[in-house]
Amino acid sequence: MAIASHAITAADRSNRSLERALAAARVADNNRGRDIVILDLREITAVFDYFVLVTGSSRRQLHAISEEIDDTLAKQFNDRRLGIEGYAGSRWILLDFGDIVVHIFDEETRDYYSLEQLWAGAKRVPFESANPLGVRGVQIEKPR
Repeated sequence: MAIASHAITAADRSNRSLERALAAARVADNNRGRDIVILDLREITAVFDYFVLVTGSSRRQLHAISEEIDDTLAKQFNDRRLGIEGYAGSRWILLDFGDIVVHIFDEETRDYYSLEQLWAGAKRVPFESANPLGVRGVQIEKPR
């Protein structure tokens, strides 16, 4: 019985990680984050399960996205951030929630570090942006 219960716990943890990664992506999207990508790293590393990558256009926007993600994960999942890096410099803010890590970049820094290329072996989690400009490299004209 202990083995079955352990397997369920691992599956529940994995589902919770994905739910939190998707929630972080939705918050970023709602705050006009662009180029949102969720990478599933479970088969590549045991350190974390998901990366959420987001591009913002200004220091203020990067701060707003990071603060809203903190608030949402705390309220909806009773989750607390374990660490934060880059908030003061605001070119790349890293939010560490243990099993998920959220990277919020300005455009130049995201292109320079190219985490999608570095972790090219990771599967991408499907995520549809509600924002027409939220898809990396694609700009859709709004109807007139």
